[in-house]
Amino acid sequence: MTTTYSFATSPLLPWGVLAVLAILLVLIVAYSALRRQRGSWLRGLAGAAILFSLLDPSLKREEREPLKDVVAVVIDRTGSQSIGERPAQTEAARAAIEKALANLGHVETRFIEVGDAGADSEGTRLFSALKSGLADVPPERIGAAIMVTDGIVHDIPRQIEELGFHAPLHALITGHVGERDRRIELIEGPRFGIVGKDQIIAVRVIEAGGPAQPLSLEVRRDGLPLTEIQAIPGELVRIPVRVDHAGANVFEIEVPALPDELTALNNKAVVTIEGIRDKLRVLLVSGEPHAGERAWRNLLKADANVDLVHFTILRSPDNRSDTPVNELALIAFPTGELFERKIAQFDLIIFDRYANQNLILPPYYLENIVRYVRDGGALLLAAGPEFSAADSLFYSPIGKILPASPSGEVLEQAFRATITEDGAKHPVTRGLPGSQASPPQWSEWFRQIGIGTSKGSPLLAGIDDRPLLVLSREGKGRVALILSDQMWLWARGFAGGGPHLDLMRRLAHWLMKEPDLEEEALRTAVQGKTIFIERQSLKTDLPAVTVTAPSGKIETLSLQPTDPGLARTRFAARELGLHKIANGELSVLANVGPDNPLEFQDIISTTDKLAPIVAASGGTVRRIGAANGITMPRLIAEQGVPTFGGSDFIGIKKTGSSIVRGVGVIPLALGWSGIMALLGGLLLTWLYESRRGRRA
Repeated sequence: MTTTYSFATSPLLPWGVLAVLAILLVLIVAYSALRRQRGSWLRGLAGAAILFSLLDPSLKREEREPLKDVVAVVIDRTGSQSIGERPAQTEAARAAIEKALANLGHVETRFIEVGDAGADSEGTRLFSALKSGLADVPPERIGAAIMVTDGIVHDIPRQIEELGFHAPLHALITGHVGERDRRIELIEGPRFGIVGKDQIIAVRVIEAGGPAQPLSLEVRRDGLPLTEIQAIPGELVRIPVRVDHAGANVFEIEVPALPDELTALNNKAVVTIEGIRDKLRVLLVSGEPHAGERAWRNLLKADANVDLVHFTILRSPDNRSDTPVNELALIAFPTGELFERKIAQFDLIIFDRYANQNLILPPYYLENIVRYVRDGGALLLAAGPEFSAADSLFYSPIGKILPASPSGEVLEQAFRATITEDGAKHPVTRGLPGSQASPPQWSEWFRQIGIGTSKGSPLLAGIDDRPLLVLSREGKGRVALILSDQMWLWARGFAGGGPHLDLMRRLAHWLMKEPDLEEEALRTAVQGKTIFIERQSLKTDLPAVTVTAPSGKIETLSLQPTDPGLARTRFAARELGLHKIANGELSVLANVGPDNPLEFQDIISTTDKLAPIVAASGGTVRRIGAANGITMPRLIAEQGVPTFGGSDFIGIKKTGSSIVRGVGVIPLALGWSGIMALLGGLLLTWLYESRRGRRA
């Protein structure tokens, strides 16, 4: 505690009036002196005493408690600071600063740690953290700010006034001179693309300390090799990539690492393109007019994203009629056009109660359909009694890809469809409206086609638990078989109807490989730094999930069953970048943070970026990395100097801040009463002098 004294005034009259009175007093005293009047000095002294009293002077005593100068130490622990020797250098610098500031004795140290949360899409934001950390400190108490960083900072103020205080800023730079790094700079990366179409990704290879020779870029899609492209550092490279499927298509472009390179984390650029399906082209072939035909047509026509081509076989080629040709049909069945030249353009082919009587479709065209499915196409067969007949499609080349064979039975009795054990787990039938009750709350059907052997997965069962809906995969494509032609009863609302829209829509989208309807799938979602992992499967025993971080570190997680066919877990990521999640044969990629974090785009440590703002504050910027650790400057306290630092030291500003604990005031005049006493004394003196003058 220290005591200080100060002189204070509280004028009883305005300063302008006091100035006029002072001038008049000087003139009167000067006139009296020139006239050699006796007592002029006494009158001047009395007038000065009156003016002094009008100032109402006092002596103020303050008891002050000195405050410590606040020094903020910002420790950069963002991604680029985790490279090489930088973490050890940072930790050593922090300990040295803490010890040196403690030895000064009059300093309050505030350590402000900036981790990966400060390295978002806007990069490393040390100055934002500094401002937040000193928000409760008056600017006049701040003695200095010290930053321990690699110099890669992305929120540097443009003007010194934006710093918010008048004290030196010092930057201690980790890393070493002559660091080498090769990285990929993403120039252009589309966010959306049409499935089956090419998109262009533009990149540039940047080298620091490299040979600048041609090299190969490896391109991967969803973790699988796609192509290799030659590139020259510094030149723009445009890479065409095919959007293979709906949903997220993750493309990685990677360049080989340099010898002795700082890190390979920025040798990869990641582009996530959301695949969007264009108009879905569906071919619906109805073998004969029947009640269920309209249900399929109405469903497909109601979807604006579906281009439907629908043909109904009204008359077989050998069915002769005397009706004029121009009255038989509007359009001939263009078999060659549909099943040879344009078959690959369709996303889904539906045969609805179709029997190949009299070879309406010759075996050549049916073989085309088989190849179409095995190459990635989709086939749905809605079967009626014709499936059990001699001209069934099963006895054509298409039989090679159908998931079940006919037994020859046509069962006609009332039954209610039920969901099988696999169906309860499969996204196509899981949770269908009405399935929660037992029996399900949907109407009965009255006909089912019997089957013999089956190689698919039955999702719905009918009479005596016989398969009613069977799905299978053939090559790259998919096949679905519905063993009844009476789904139209649900569509018509018979006895309450049933979930025909949900079932047919899910079934069609599964056939067309909608990612959300895959029965064996591994999915991820990222929120902040948490990766949520979901495993969809028809299997009962699932292996553990392995998570491979960008650094190569592997962790194992157990899955917890949640719903039928679903198991979930979560992973708290400690690194930014692309993580590989694997479960058995399935693997997916999940990116934590931005696809290409600004934090890792340039990782060469530098003094240049912070130099202007540091110099403007009166501080210094210097490297602390040395061959055997770090070289730290001394810390001293200074006051009244333009630059707080030298070749081997950095300075902390002495602010002299204090807080008042007590105040005392001693009046040096008596206010208006004192002035009246002085005026009375002055008047008596004047009268006394006048009488003596008359006597003389």
